[in-house]
Amino acid sequence: MSAETIRSRREWLLSDRPVSRLQARLGRAYVSWRRFSANRLALVGMLIIIALLVVAAFADVLAPYSPTVGDLKNARLLAPSSAHWFGTDDLGRDIYSRIVYGARWTLYVVILVAIIAAPIGLLVGTVAGYAGGWTDTILMRITDIFLAFPKLVLALAFVAALGPGIENAVLAIAITSWPPYARIARAETLTVRNSDYIKAVQLMGASPVRIVLRHIMPLCISSLIIRVTLDMAGIILTAAGLGFLGLGAQPPLPEWGAMIASGRRFILDQWWVAAAPGAAILIVSLGFNLLGDGLRDALDPRSGDQ
Repeated sequence: MSAETIRSRREWLLSDRPVSRLQARLGRAYVSWRRFSANRLALVGMLIIIALLVVAAFADVLAPYSPTVGDLKNARLLAPSSAHWFGTDDLGRDIYSRIVYGARWTLYVVILVAIIAAPIGLLVGTVAGYAGGWTDTILMRITDIFLAFPKLVLALAFVAALGPGIENAVLAIAITSWPPYARIARAETLTVRNSDYIKAVQLMGASPVRIVLRHIMPLCISSLIIRVTLDMAGIILTAAGLGFLGLGAQPPLPEWGAMIASGRRFILDQWWVAAAPGAAILIVSLGFNLLGDGLRDALDPRSGDQ
């Protein structure tokens, strides 16, 4: 592809007078990508998350041993070596293999919490901001009640009531994660509720339900995506905390928090048992934070020059 062709396509994408919706959408996507790619740390975060996705998808190929079955007689608490890259745990299981399979459970928790919590927060926030009055007051006071408790403490209370298990942990984390999203959606809704755009839609006879679903919610999506991405690290840490306390994933599932809990007894002599899953949590959490910072710069139209 010649330089002239590349230049003409760039000018087409950056045109201030697009001739179609497709051109406008592609232009916005291109501008957002330029902002995002200008942040080197954001690219590092994106690479970490892509690596997490690849590891989770190809865990069967990447893991040389079973994540649940070990050699208790011959391979208990072996130090890192060429045979076991991250060593083995107290049951003779390969820690590297357990971390690789644990990536699946990490993604499982993160994706499910985002799918459950983000729509709830978006719906509550937009309805409260658009309706106003007593509806806004009731919904926001409920939100304040959830925000009054530390997330981990509230999640512990829900898991204690529901019972230990990865599914109950996901549900508990989702229940405690939606209030910040509701706050963001309400703030965005209050900003656009009285705009000329919304007034024109009202004059055309659109119902409040249609206005909220088709015209207000899409305007809140970018801010919500940024907040959800930044919250991924907190979700991972909360899930790991529940697993560490024995209220999350149950043995023999290779969940990183539970792996740290099982390795805390050997932290002085066999440090690798707890250090390896701890490092995995650190790297993935850092990746989500860096990615979230980059998305905030890319999707916020008020950030920087295009």
